[in-house]
Amino acid sequence: MESGLIHIPYMRPERTSRQTFDWALANAREADQAGFTEFMVAEHATQKWECIPTPELVIAAAAVQTERIKFAPMAHLLPQHHPAQLAIQVGWLSQILEGRYFLGIGAGAYPQAAELHGITDVSTNPARVRESLEIMEKIWKREPFHYEGQFWNAGYPEEVDDGQGHDDHKIADYSPWGGTMDIAVTGLSVNSPSIRFAGERGFMPVSIYSGSSILKTHWETYEKAALEHGHTPDRSRYHVSQTVFVAETDAEAKKLAMEGGIGYAFERYLWPIWERFGMLEGYIKDVGGDPSDVDLEWICDNVWVVGSPETVIEKLNKLYEFTGGWGVLQVETHDYMDDPAPWFQSLRLIAQEVAPKIQLPFSVTAGN
Repeated sequence: MESGLIHIPYMRPERTSRQTFDWALANAREADQAGFTEFMVAEHATQKWECIPTPELVIAAAAVQTERIKFAPMAHLLPQHHPAQLAIQVGWLSQILEGRYFLGIGAGAYPQAAELHGITDVSTNPARVRESLEIMEKIWKREPFHYEGQFWNAGYPEEVDDGQGHDDHKIADYSPWGGTMDIAVTGLSVNSPSIRFAGERGFMPVSIYSGSSILKTHWETYEKAALEHGHTPDRSRYHVSQTVFVAETDAEAKKLAMEGGIGYAFERYLWPIWERFGMLEGYIKDVGGDPSDVDLEWICDNVWVVGSPETVIEKLNKLYEFTGGWGVLQVETHDYMDDPAPWFQSLRLIAQEVAPKIQLPFSVTAGN
């Protein structure tokens, strides 16, 4: 199993934009040095706790401070961007990073952000995603077209050749590095339509972990859609996002998780949201529990993956056996700015002691 970070970033609301930016760069540097393979940066225009509106600024700055790690926005919310502008923006950044970039796409979950961008009917978001991606892929081909769609108009101009060999009117090439763009799609709900869309297009699926039974449906949904559309589903490309914290002992890890940035964010932000939208139901079902059982310690024991390296390896292997496994664990970052040492030590333990001990239980491609 490979290890990556997904930087939401769940910052305390009193943090400044500069503090948020600096914490993102610090995580990228530490992850690169620890051996993480990927660093995803979320995009949110209105959320105080999830407070990076332009992932490219973080990615560009972090890229020059790191050596190996790949970067991705996770995700650019396609309904909230003009596809022509976004196609040029991400194509250029992929060229700058020379193979250390891939694109995450999504529809957007927060109604405030939709309203900010003039979207009054969020039920149109799936159609907006498909139309946006169609336009972006046309632009990356660099062939003349004119498109009048339901939501956007766009086109690609014909390049002028004056017959004299001059390049005054040549069009800049902002197509993706290497000619193609690797694309990933996130999904959360049971039988997720986003995960199904990823399968239809052969994109990388990224599951936001919401219980082992739901996670199992994600791969089943993805695999079925991929096979129906002529793609070979490959578990090594499958990403799963989880809250993970590792320390030398179980007791130390539990204390640092519950009393640190993870516990702070869950108590004040994530737990209330999850209760309001029924997002704890998958976890409760997994253990045969009751909603009245849920407190922060229950969440630590049943939602997060917390413990010593040996305990976390055991928990992940158990989850692998039930779900079939995945290729990349995306560790969700949290705000440990005031005392970063335990968080960065956890990252090192995840990448160097936990991840190498987790193996897919069978051949990663369907049909083998």
